[in-house]
Amino acid sequence: MAAFCSLKNLCEYETSKVVRFQSVSYGSLKWTFHMIVFLYVCYVLVTDKRYQKKDSVISSVHTKVKGVVQTDSRIWDTAEYTIPMQGIDSFFVITNIIMTENQFQSVCPEYPIAKAVCSSDVSCKKGHMNPQSNGIQTGRCVNYNATIKTCEVSAWCPVESMKGAPVAESWALRLTGTVTWTNGSIAAVHSTVFVALMTKRRLNTLDTTSGKRFAKYYKQPSGKEERTLIKAYGIRFDILVFGTAGQFNIFELLVYTGSVLSYFGLAQFIIDFLITSYTYPCCKESIKEYYFRKKCESALGPKWTLMYVSYVDDPHIILVDKPLRTSLQNVKGEIVQLQKDTGAFTDTTKLTAHYPIRVPALAKAHEMQPLKSEGQTSPPHDRPAWCCCGKCHQTESFREQLCCRRKEGSCITTSALFEQLVLSRSALEFILLYKEPLLDLNTETLNNQLRHCAYRQYIHWRFGSAEVESSALIPSCCRWKIRETYPSEDGKYTGLERKN
Repeated sequence: MAAFCSLKNLCEYETSKVVRFQSVSYGSLKWTFHMIVFLYVCYVLVTDKRYQKKDSVISSVHTKVKGVVQTDSRIWDTAEYTIPMQGIDSFFVITNIIMTENQFQSVCPEYPIAKAVCSSDVSCKKGHMNPQSNGIQTGRCVNYNATIKTCEVSAWCPVESMKGAPVAESWALRLTGTVTWTNGSIAAVHSTVFVALMTKRRLNTLDTTSGKRFAKYYKQPSGKEERTLIKAYGIRFDILVFGTAGQFNIFELLVYTGSVLSYFGLAQFIIDFLITSYTYPCCKESIKEYYFRKKCESALGPKWTLMYVSYVDDPHIILVDKPLRTSLQNVKGEIVQLQKDTGAFTDTTKLTAHYPIRVPALAKAHEMQPLKSEGQTSPPHDRPAWCCCGKCHQTESFREQLCCRRKEGSCITTSALFEQLVLSRSALEFILLYKEPLLDLNTETLNNQLRHCAYRQYIHWRFGSAEVESSALIPSCCRWKIRETYPSEDGKYTGLERKN
């Protein structure tokens, strides 16, 4: 969250880093994918009209059926062959009809269906009702006509006839509606449907097992109730109005364009997958490793216990990222490779110009080789058990219990290279002036600045990277050698200032 620590940081701009590979095959593959995506985007843009702002309709419908129909000797008008439905925007138009007139409550022969035909009263059961019959049987077997006998039923008599329905003629249906869009535009819709019953066979087909039945009841002057049963066949019309209106809108075009830009990233994703995946051997392993090294940079995430350690007799940088429960000298860590800082202000080439005689001789030294023993003297303090060089100081902090060596040998502080690169006053003053040209070298706090500069010099020398300055640890022997050379005025030491 360091980017939001100050108003100055808010004015920074960050951009992505691009690694460009000069390759005809990869470049051609990229542009092939881009062209496919571009053609697809244009096709969808035109066919689906993604550049339009679309709106659904709000409609109202008015229906009217016109025409008269003649069946045998009867004329039917719209009031008779149109039946309103209980549903919304729905009506029923009669195309075929069977009428049974002058029915009244009585007993009469059942229509000769299979289960109603009989030869004697034994075949008829009183009170029995067949779901397909017109009434309840009385138990008698009577003549239906001169040749057929059926069971007598108590029902509306005479029972419904199964004769064929007459054929109606043509009629026309006119639909009129208005359609409104939410932006206030109104459009009228007119449609006329001509139904020719003579030519549409399916409208004339009579199905005796279905149809819409209804009756018209009336009373004779004598008070006797009668009815006319109508079995109607026809078409039910359900009026559904739907649609979408579209109008060019620049905002919709921009939204669609922005949403499809991510499709062009598919080319990079697929190429990266083909190059780096070991499942599909499209490239040699050497090419995959080269591509990975150029494109990907591995970095450790921030950790509270991150510590970098360097030993003079070990050519590796050690990373310790776990809480300490014993001396840091005895903890085993992970070997890491740090990126060398080639732009540091402590570059040897800058020091060469200031020290033309002494630096070339120092360049022959190799700090990674074990130092030669020169007859070291016993330190004035007790040697800690974890110390391997004999110059470390006692401390209770596990973090500070660190020596410059893994095994017994000479301390790094006895080397000429340590003297010139870390302790040399003239070199440290040069570095301080390089950073701050107007620095007062006669100030009382100069020792503190020289001491902290020496700390940083040791880290840059031993770890080769300034980015680990906040996590790199200085061995006890080196830290106290620097303090002895540049002591604090009050005798108190806080160590190298850490970056949070």
